[in-house]
Amino acid sequence: MTTEVQGVQISGIERDAPLRARTAKLMTATLAKLSVRPVRSQATFVDDNGPKGGRAIRCALTVRLPYRPSVRVERSAETPRLAFDAAFAVLERQLERYRERERENKRHPKKYFAASRALAEETSRPAKRARRA
Repeated sequence: MTTEVQGVQISGIERDAPLRARTAKLMTATLAKLSVRPVRSQATFVDDNGPKGGRAIRCALTVRLPYRPSVRVERSAETPRLAFDAAFAVLERQLERYRERERENKRHPKKYFAASRALAEETSRPAKRARRA
């Protein structure tokens, strides 16, 4: 069953309300720092061993940004909380890289902007006088 809390779709941990709340809180806080609003964000928890009884929970976090490829992170651990913490740490680093790349691209002026500034500087300079021979 999938539940949506604060814009984050969470599935696989229906019985763990504190983890669901923590997942939604951390995901929304991290996604709020982005300059664009994500199209979709998901947190999925899956028991890798299934009915065998082993303790391996996988957490998959997916963030779909507009006009860009999805950011997807998967980590496994013994408990759902440990799996989420590991996956969330990697997701934060990837989104920080995304924000840094976007910031760097904004700092460089585009070709036509730079050309128009150079042209404006040339026209504002006084004309050089010719030397007498």
